[in-house]
Amino acid sequence: MHPVTGSRASVPAMGRAPRPSADRVRTPPRMPAARPPIRSRADGETVALLHRAARVLIEEVPRLTDRIVALMKEREPAYRSAVVDPHEVWREVHDSLSHNVRSLVHPKETRESARSCAWRIGTDRAAQGFPLDALLHAYRIGCTVVWEQLLETASKEDPLGAQSLVHVAADVWNFVDEHCTLVATAYQEVERQLSWHRENRYRIIVAALLDGTARVSDFPEAEQVLGLPEQGRYAVVALEDADAPCRTPHSVEVGDGLRAVWHTAEGAAHAIVLLGEGDGAGVGEGDTGAERLVRGLEVPPGARAGVSPAVTGLAAINTARRLADTALRTRPAAGSAALLEERYPEALVVSSPDLGTALAERMLGPVLALEPADRELLLTTLAAWLEAGGSARRAGGLLFCHRNTVLNRLRRYEQLTGRSLDHPREVMELSLALSAHRLLTP
Repeated sequence: MHPVTGSRASVPAMGRAPRPSADRVRTPPRMPAARPPIRSRADGETVALLHRAARVLIEEVPRLTDRIVALMKEREPAYRSAVVDPHEVWREVHDSLSHNVRSLVHPKETRESARSCAWRIGTDRAAQGFPLDALLHAYRIGCTVVWEQLLETASKEDPLGAQSLVHVAADVWNFVDEHCTLVATAYQEVERQLSWHRENRYRIIVAALLDGTARVSDFPEAEQVLGLPEQGRYAVVALEDADAPCRTPHSVEVGDGLRAVWHTAEGAAHAIVLLGEGDGAGVGEGDTGAERLVRGLEVPPGARAGVSPAVTGLAAINTARRLADTALRTRPAAGSAALLEERYPEALVVSSPDLGTALAERMLGPVLALEPADRELLLTTLAAWLEAGGSARRAGGLLFCHRNTVLNRLRRYEQLTGRSLDHPREVMELSLALSAHRLLTP
């Protein structure tokens, strides 16, 4: 014999309003097979007394339901919530109680249906987000009420014989443990499925915003799932980590309390960063928001990052992502971030590498044909002169040489190429050509 207690009489009902349809479990988890029942040590007379008491309780199910529901509300705050439907709670307690009391009399015939009931309750409550600890507490409340009522009923019929029910107590509590475990397992399986669905939906929405496939009708869900307002101000960070391509991007802090949503795919990592809401919210005088982001970005030592300009609205996230990728291609130093707004010339070069290569050949061809030492000397001098704003004296300071040495090297460049560094247009082209050589040379 395997007697069954009324623990499931305390089965709760809905704990809160159902979650959005995206969170629903499409394929409920399968209930595990039952373990072989533990053989009872109770004798025939004790079993017969238990059956008689249980038959009395079958007639008392409505009254017991009222008592259990009242105790659940008194002892478990979750059942006092305004979102709990009291009629649904009562119905489920009544059905479970009736089902389980009958299983005391016919355990073999009712075991699987009783287990199915427990499993369904666990899956339903998980899908509704009802607290698991409150659910298990309610089970034990119901079990206690049923056990006390069994003892009271048996004592009225046979005061001395009722003492023998202690021999079935172990069977009763084994049943309670089995069904509490079943409820908890069902609950946890659904929680895992829901968590997977939420995380998958999260990834899909972020990917759609970044790759530009998100539709306007998707923005309300993006706002709900990601916490990103439709008309917020955003920047996108593109991260490249050659030393640790599998590094979890969430470890990269954006700083300054900014909210970042990360996404990784095929070795690339991007973050959508909320700079503020509305027109210019959170942006200081002379500060685009993206500049503040770059200052607070903690890039790992072996990594590089590109940061887009600030954009407005979720519809502009794809544009920001492409601009962040362009900023990354300008090759910031390891452990640092490149803000596109500070690298537009380099961005123009990497955006059109064929044109950049052609420009480098046009402006630097004769220099690049020199012996390596001469070539690097001239290229370094030209870069220093441009960095110094066209001042030979300041360029000499950067190169630790006299200004006349710088002027001689500049004249040599002009002689080799036929270019004139007195013409602003040719100086501009030289600047772009040097960037192209640095960024596009393997």
